[in-house]
Amino acid sequence: MTDTDNPVSAATNSASELADTPLPETGWAELTNRVLVRISGSGVDKFLQGQFSQHLDEVVTGHSPRAAAATPKGRAYCLTRMVRDEGDILMDLDSGLAESTLTHLRKYLMLFRGTSADVMDEGRVIGLLGTSAAETLAGQSLSGLEQPGDTLKLAQGHLIRVEPTAEGQSRFELWQTGEAKPELDRKTELPMADWHASEIAAGIASLTEATKEAFVPQMLNWQHVGGVHFKKGCYTGQEVIARMHFLGQLKKSLYRFRLEQADGSPEPGTSVLSGERAAGTVVRAVKFHNGACELLAVVRHDAAEACLTIDGMPNQALSRLPLPYAVPEREKSPQTDT
Repeated sequence: MTDTDNPVSAATNSASELADTPLPETGWAELTNRVLVRISGSGVDKFLQGQFSQHLDEVVTGHSPRAAAATPKGRAYCLTRMVRDEGDILMDLDSGLAESTLTHLRKYLMLFRGTSADVMDEGRVIGLLGTSAAETLAGQSLSGLEQPGDTLKLAQGHLIRVEPTAEGQSRFELWQTGEAKPELDRKTELPMADWHASEIAAGIASLTEATKEAFVPQMLNWQHVGGVHFKKGCYTGQEVIARMHFLGQLKKSLYRFRLEQADGSPEPGTSVLSGERAAGTVVRAVKFHNGACELLAVVRHDAAEACLTIDGMPNQALSRLPLPYAVPEREKSPQTDT
C-alpha cells in the first residue's frame, strides 16, 4: 500500500472546512482532534471505577460503552468511550483537553501503584460514514455490530459501531492501535467537518475549554447514549449525578438546532437567548457549504419552545431538529426558571 492510500499519512483536515449537506452516504475522515489513551496495570478497573460514570463490568470484549468523568460537584470535564483491549482500557480524549484531563486523573492514579495512563503516539481515530468502509475493514458481515458500542477486534485495532444520525445514517469508528494501517479508498476521504456534522445529527456532545465543568452529564444527554450507569457504586461526582436522576431534577438538556443562514459558526460556550435572557449554551456547531449551520446546545426545558437566537446573531432564529433518541426527562421537568 502506498502513502497515498494510507489515511494516517494524509494531511490533517482544517478545522475551518465546511460540511457537506446532505452528508455523503459513505466515506471516512481521520479525526485529528482526538487522541487515544491506554490505561494499563494491575489497578486499571479499580482506578477507572472510582472516577468514571460507567461500570467497568460493562466494559468487555465486544462492547465499548461511553463514559464521563466529573468534578465532586458532578460537572463533566471528560466525555469518552471505553474499549477493553486485553488487560488494558483504551479511551479517547479531545486533543485540546487531553493534557489537562490526564493531569487531573493522575492525581488519583497515584493511589494505584503500577498503573499508568498515557497517550498512544501510534493511536488514531477514524470516523466512518455508512457501512461500506466498515465492511471493507471487517472483511465480513457487520451482523456482530448491530448496536452502538458493539466492537470488533481487527488487526488494525477496534472497529466500533457508534450512534446513528437522526436521519438514520450508520456510523462507525476505527480505533487504530498499532502500526498496521487500514486500507481505505482515498477517493472517499471526507473533511473532518462532515464527521462533526454527523456527531451533531447523532446528538453526541463534546467539551472544550469553554464548556468543561459547565454541565452535569445528564444535561448533555449522556445517559441516553449509554454513558451513565446509575446502579454502580461511588465515584467522583456520583452523588450529584444520581440525585439529579432519581429525584427528577433535570431542568435543562441537549437540543439540536439549525440556522438557515449564518455568518459564522457559534463557538462553544456562546449563549442561547430567549429575548434578552440567557436560555442555554452552545456545545458544538458546524457550518455547511450552503450557508446553514447546525448546533447542539444545552437549553432550559421551559425555554425550548420560545423563539431562540444565538448571542451576536439577533436576527436569526433557531429551528429545532430531531435527535435519534428520546429525552423523557423533558416531559417530567418542572416549569421553572431556575
